[in-house]
Amino acid sequence: MTMAEKPPGESTAQPGRDVPRPGGEAPSPDGGAFPGTRAVTTADPAGEPGNAAAPDADGKGAPGADAAPEKPLLRNGNFQALWTSEAFAALAKETAEVAYPLLIISSTGSAFYAGAVGSAQLITASVMSIVGGSLADRIDRKLLLIGCNLVRVVLLGLFALLITTGHANTFVIFATAVGSAAALGVSNPTGLAVIKQLVPPSQLTQATAQNQVRYFAATMGGPPVGGALFAVARAFPFLSAAIAFLVSSLLMLFIRKPLKVESPEPGEKRNAAEGFRFLARQPVLRLLIIWIMGSNMAFTHTGVFLALIATAESRGASPSFIGMLLSIAGIGGLVGSLLASPIIKWASPPVIFLTAAWIGPVAAVLLANVSGLVPLGIIVACVFLRGPITSALFLAYLAAIAPDKVQGRVLGAVMFMSMIAAPAGVFGVGAIFDLSGSTWVFTTMAVISGLAALPTLSPRIRKLVPPEEYAATATAPVADSTHQEK
Repeated sequence: MTMAEKPPGESTAQPGRDVPRPGGEAPSPDGGAFPGTRAVTTADPAGEPGNAAAPDADGKGAPGADAAPEKPLLRNGNFQALWTSEAFAALAKETAEVAYPLLIISSTGSAFYAGAVGSAQLITASVMSIVGGSLADRIDRKLLLIGCNLVRVVLLGLFALLITTGHANTFVIFATAVGSAAALGVSNPTGLAVIKQLVPPSQLTQATAQNQVRYFAATMGGPPVGGALFAVARAFPFLSAAIAFLVSSLLMLFIRKPLKVESPEPGEKRNAAEGFRFLARQPVLRLLIIWIMGSNMAFTHTGVFLALIATAESRGASPSFIGMLLSIAGIGGLVGSLLASPIIKWASPPVIFLTAAWIGPVAAVLLANVSGLVPLGIIVACVFLRGPITSALFLAYLAAIAPDKVQGRVLGAVMFMSMIAAPAGVFGVGAIFDLSGSTWVFTTMAVISGLAALPTLSPRIRKLVPPEEYAATATAPVADSTHQEK
């Protein structure tokens, strides 16, 4: 489904769908048009409105009407340096993430407190994503990513030292977890905004799909590493995470392309609210975000992992076994990330979103009714299978529609809205588990995810056209829709 796989000049139209006309508006699922969007000229090899030359694989504009041949994504050194750097950061984050509840539960015996800390992390990350999106549209994005990594190097390094010396009380645990989450919130929209600077428009879907491989590989690899290191010494998961964040910072230096953003025009105000206003003008994105918010409340990684950890702890499982159980769950995400690109290519967006939405309630009912621990991990793996596919597709729509100068703020708004409901879910997991046990935890997940899936039955979603049929154009007060990266 990526535009890179279509010969120049070949239409992206599909049978039974309206074809966007040059200079016209892109059709919406109900036959109208998305406010503030217009179609890509599908016969234009460059794939940009106004017949602008497409950037090459390094993101530089090609002179003349004919674009230079694009490099394959795997040969795009700048993007692969970003991908590798972010892979180390993701592995570090997941390694520490599983160690926080292990440390809290082993120290206090309270799943409730572990859930409270997890909720505080999510609230912090969601709020700071707004700040991160605004910063990503104002300052050098590479320096911003390096700075976030180094903050976590210092935090986690000091935390490991405090654990070793026996000074890691509940306040220290809370402060470290929240501080790391703040850095994560700033770096997340920044890392995604960088992608559009490093790859041509035709490879955006492929690039976002490759990003999912990185994230879910870390989700699979981080928990067993964290669990195994915790079994050796409580400080080891946090020390290893600090080292991985340092390696991530060094790898970021291999990105040769400048990642500075365009300077604001006279009188232009780049405030965080513009990201929310941009999303408010996109009706399909609004419906999808409603589903994402509810789904994240029910199945956010932190909440699901806490439910699995608390359930396994109550049944006498060892830290190493718990890490293995979470790794089984993470396999689903890794498999989904590997399948994301071909599935997005061959399946229509409505089929993908509808299937993904209704997997959640079915899986939650199964979780509430099966016995044993390994089956729980397998079922969660099936839920996580959908994540990278829908994320890659949703982010491809955002990248296609939003101009680069507003990318950071739009991504910050999306991350805030997608994560803001999750803390209630994580907090609820801990509270419900302490009160009633795991069966009621998973039953609650089924109810919430079922209600959240209802918006996907809308005609707008059932008739959704592919992201390639939409172009990044101006929506007031955002200007210069055909802006090219210098």
